[in-house]
Amino acid sequence: MFKRGTFALPEGRLDWDRYTPTERAVTCYTLRSDDLLLIHKKRGLGAGKVNGPGGRIEAGETAHEAVVREVSEEVGLHVSRIERRALLHFAFVDGYNLDVEAFVAHEYRGSLVETDEADPFWCKRSEIPFKQMWADDITWLPLILDGYSVEGWFLFDGDAMLWSRVESRLSENSASSL
Repeated sequence: MFKRGTFALPEGRLDWDRYTPTERAVTCYTLRSDDLLLIHKKRGLGAGKVNGPGGRIEAGETAHEAVVREVSEEVGLHVSRIERRALLHFAFVDGYNLDVEAFVAHEYRGSLVETDEADPFWCKRSEIPFKQMWADDITWLPLILDGYSVEGWFLFDGDAMLWSRVESRLSENSASSL
């Protein structure tokens, strides 16, 4: 088992064993055959980056409910057969901590719509634009798309990733999914 340890930061120390999230969020990667739904964020957290639809979990909402709501609000699709594939812990040197639960959705209905926050597009899994995504995505996104469950710990200073650790195991549902 991974020993998270303590890291010295300009403002003090980060003890991963005592880490608690400031906020919680979700992201969802919808699959269509060999295609993957991504969005180009226009504003908000991660503006200018490419990622999956998602956002913050509202008070009293489960992560599953947040996925359905956020994907519908961001890109106009109602997703189903949702499977949680990752828990990602992000610590920033300014003291902000964010936990993100990453899901894959195997079914959806509705039509893609562009919103003031997001410009959605389908891309081949072999053509994921990692250079336009957050620095951490390349470490865990391919794993969840290949049927693995992931837990990851990331330390950032702004957009710069200072340190990361990712652990994975084959998902129990991988034989029936990807």
